[in-house]
Amino acid sequence: MDHADGVYDFHTHSVLSDGELIAMELIRRAAVAGYAAIGITDHCGHGFLERLITELKADCALAREHWGIKAVSGVELTHLPPAAIPGIARRAKELGADIVIVHGETLVEPVLAGTNEAALGCPWVDILAHPGLLTPEEAVLAASNGIYLELSRRSGHCLTNGHVAQLAVEAGARLIVGSDAHSPGDLLTSALVAAVAKGA
Repeated sequence: MDHADGVYDFHTHSVLSDGELIAMELIRRAAVAGYAAIGITDHCGHGFLERLITELKADCALAREHWGIKAVSGVELTHLPPAAIPGIARRAKELGADIVIVHGETLVEPVLAGTNEAALGCPWVDILAHPGLLTPEEAVLAASNGIYLELSRRSGHCLTNGHVAQLAVEAGARLIVGSDAHSPGDLLTSALVAAVAKGA
């Protein structure tokens, strides 16, 4: 199957954190749904980092070899002390993570203040997920450091998509739509990606 024009979704979760499916099944379902690329980016702190990246890298490599989908491994650094984010993000990259996401200051979870700023100042972070009430200064930092700001498909996290999009456009920051998929029903379609972006 040719996935060249399919969905690119770099924020999903397997049973290695709080998703419903093992990574191989999640990747397979995404391939069948027409995804061109999927990132498996399970929630992670510090102690689980090496094991998580090792396991995800193996599954993603097997999927790439056999199913024609660009499957990449990563982590979503979640509920960390802001001061710890740079060191742990760097370690994730050293261990071979293709993508490092930081769980941003969403309105629906008790993320520590300062998380967005710490993530956006870190050269090893690729995406700030569901940034919540992003500040103009944080949007400028994202633009300066080439870090993507996520427009989230996930309920609750999506409440500030319009705010994030407006500040990103004003600052020249890059935006990306992410499913934050935890179950097969959360996977994106091209139409849904367009709707989330347009709605924001």
